[in-house]
Amino acid sequence: MTGKQETDFERIVRLAQAAGLPEVTLGTSCGTPALAVRGKSFVRMKEVGILVAMCALEEKEMLIELAPDLYFETDHYKGWPAMLVRLGVSSDQDLTQRLIAAWRQKAPKRLAASFDGPDSL
Repeated sequence: MTGKQETDFERIVRLAQAAGLPEVTLGTSCGTPALAVRGKSFVRMKEVGILVAMCALEEKEMLIELAPDLYFETDHYKGWPAMLVRLGVSSDQDLTQRLIAAWRQKAPKRLAASFDGPDSL
């Protein structure tokens, strides 16, 4: 970037592109910038510094327990297959893993099966 700091959402877009996630489109969800696969949102900005990422409930519980500095939920997200990610303390590697996992959660099965991206970054 030339003299301009990358926004949180620009970072998310850059990482999704670098991971090679197929059929990702830019859009909005709940009035905030989002990424979708075939019309289904898999991540969106909640507010500056906070990303909402889709994930399996079991995975969410495990990640929140293992890394509460990175992942958390509010009452609004309890029981919902999505968690909140603190972008300011998340490495690009962690975010890429979350993006891939969230994309797999929402991508059609055939498309997800055809993606052989960097699962084990």
